[in-house]
Amino acid sequence: MSDLDLNKTNPSQKKNPGSSQRLKDQVADAGVDLKQRAGDALKASTEVAEDKLQKAADAAKDVASGAADRFQDQVKEQQRGGADFVERFAGNIRNAARSFESDAPFAARGINSAAQYVEDAAEKIRDGSFRDLIDGATDFAKRQPAAFLGISVLAGFAAIRFLKASGGKPSSPQQDNNWKQASSSYHGSKS
Repeated sequence: MSDLDLNKTNPSQKKNPGSSQRLKDQVADAGVDLKQRAGDALKASTEVAEDKLQKAADAAKDVASGAADRFQDQVKEQQRGGADFVERFAGNIRNAARSFESDAPFAARGINSAAQYVEDAAEKIRDGSFRDLIDGATDFAKRQPAAFLGISVLAGFAAIRFLKASGGKPSSPQQDNNWKQASSSYHGSKS
């Protein structure tokens, strides 16, 4: 098409000037309709996206809740295991107190008092919260500092003994030789 062709007007436009206005109105109406449909589609998409996001959030909450429940179950299990260990420790303290009864009854009473505290602590571990245990230990340390110090020392010895017993064999050959020499000299000196 040449420039002349573009400048020519459509003969039907010359005959009916209102038809161009009608065309403009139709285009404007189509634009409004298109805008309305796009808005409706956007609104529907937003609602679907919000719904999907809500479902994803609910699923995440369910997963988190399940994980929290499993974590709490594990904590309770560890709490029960810790309480059992502390009860056994209290029994060992009572056994130690019995060995002092004939030679040092005063010491035996103090050791029995410590054993009672340890048994109470085991109950608090089993039934209470960690904060309750800390508060109880602090109160006991304030009321009976000597007994608290004695329990701390006994707990330290028990922990060292436990670590040595669960340690197994030394990791290096040099440590293994030292372990064998120390063991044989210890057993040799007993006889």
